[in-house]
Amino acid sequence: MKQRIRHFIYLIILIILDQGTKFWAKTTLKEDGPISIIPDVLKLQYHENSGAVWGILQGKASFLSIVTIFILTLLLYVYFKIPKEKKFDPLKLIFVFIGAGAIGNMIDRISYNFVVDFIYFELINFPIFNVADCYVTISSVFIIILFLFYYKDQDLAFLDQLFQSKKNVQSGQIKQDNQELEENNGKTK
Repeated sequence: MKQRIRHFIYLIILIILDQGTKFWAKTTLKEDGPISIIPDVLKLQYHENSGAVWGILQGKASFLSIVTIFILTLLLYVYFKIPKEKKFDPLKLIFVFIGAGAIGNMIDRISYNFVVDFIYFELINFPIFNVADCYVTISSVFIIILFLFYYKDQDLAFLDQLFQSKKNVQSGQIKQDNQELEENNGKTK
């Protein structure tokens, strides 16, 4: 229980950090213009993104907010089902970062109908992004690393149990019913 409270505090701190940087970008970069951190490489530049990553789904803030709520619900459900063993602590923490990133951008979509982006890698002309995007992207890379190199198949068996569809359960029940029918038919012959 203490770990969940700690993770909730981390979540709040991460959201505040994201929202604080976006507030700074809105009040400083929007007013005063871009700031070059490393000339021709990294610049802080205010940008309003009314879509999702790389500008897709422009003008669909409401739809993206609904998708985010669905993803957050699923994330929360899985978070509470992760086994309490210490080896799953990194996975839980990653979920906190992904949740913070999703909530941070959803706050923008609900408040402004766009997401405030301000970090721009000029050298490769990478799409402008924000701190919440960093949380989600870096966490996603860590999940892949954990799944490939740290967790074994049996460690992730809890995921199979979580997402075992009703169809599989019903299919199992049908098989069991068929076996009982066959047994009963064998007894009556």
